[in-house]
Amino acid sequence: MTSVQLETPHTGKYEQPTGLFINNEFVKGVDGKTFEVINPSNEKVITSVHEATEKDVDIAVAAARKAFEGPWRKETPENRGKLLVKLADLFEKNLDLLAAVESLDNGKAITMAKVDVGMCAGCLRYYGGWADKIEGKVVDTTPDTFNYIKKEPIGVCGQIIPWNFPLLMWSWKIGPAIACGNTVVIKTAEQTPLSALVAATLIKEAGFPPGVVNVISGFGKVAGAAIASHMDVDKVAFTGSTVVGRQIMKAAAGSNLKKVTLELGGKSPNIVFDDADIDNAISWVNFGIFFNHGQCCCAGSRIYVQEGIYDKFIQRFKERASKNVVGDPFGNDTFQGPQVSQLQFDRIMGYIEAGKQAGATVEIGGKRKGNEGS
Repeated sequence: MTSVQLETPHTGKYEQPTGLFINNEFVKGVDGKTFEVINPSNEKVITSVHEATEKDVDIAVAAARKAFEGPWRKETPENRGKLLVKLADLFEKNLDLLAAVESLDNGKAITMAKVDVGMCAGCLRYYGGWADKIEGKVVDTTPDTFNYIKKEPIGVCGQIIPWNFPLLMWSWKIGPAIACGNTVVIKTAEQTPLSALVAATLIKEAGFPPGVVNVISGFGKVAGAAIASHMDVDKVAFTGSTVVGRQIMKAAAGSNLKKVTLELGGKSPNIVFDDADIDNAISWVNFGIFFNHGQCCCAGSRIYVQEGIYDKFIQRFKERASKNVVGDPFGNDTFQGPQVSQLQFDRIMGYIEAGKQAGATVEIGGKRKGNEGS
């Protein structure tokens, strides 16, 4: 079985693909492995999806290679752009469903998820507009020679995305690769495969040829590692931790020296001086750290406050943070739902405890809010 009927509080019943999306079809994994997808709001199993192994990566890469060397390589930039724009239209048409599945799977507030899907459509449409504007140039060197630069697609792009922005990362990775004439094998995070599989149905509906975009679910140590070290993948893009980024770079170098793009996490500070508009500063500091539940590569995870306004800043920040509505992701007023997994929750609580042991003071919160799933 490669699909199952599920239900979201926001949209009701829908058909959830659970297979691997290869050659425009949902298929079972070669080894028949599946893994459970957990609802972070209540820690209950939503469903199980098929797990890609090295064998499935081989099949997906072969499909992408065949498509690249076949009809896709001859596709005009204009038509590539039209397909991306059509996909953007379908994202907008299915905005409520995609956002609801994102909230169900990831735990982010439905209002935030709707913004994400809208941004996905904007991203795909943007790259659709670029497809026929990727131009080379003539290089004037000497009167006796004619030199020109022609920009060509790399080939098969392996893409590994994280769990914090499942659909946005999906569109950010696929959009530019397709605009430039490449084909794609994209692996979702094992915590959040569902919305990407729903989005995969729109690939076929938009009219993309088989094999151009392949979407697989699986674990980084197996499927992700297979993509990074695959001899027929020409480029790998990864968003995630610095530790895994190093492993991917090594795998790329140790295989076929494939090109690598890494987007890794950071520790981004906010700096607030005495002369700042304190209300405005606090509004952005609050958004910077609590947006998307703090699960963001560029989250404002450090704050430097000048001494003259330090006490005032702490008090006002406490007041502002207390107004953030934490609760059910499908609540209309919810700003922050659960962390994406028990692992992430435990990690955060561990950081709080480590801070207290090091002498830090907890000004507000610091404990689990709510008891669902416990």
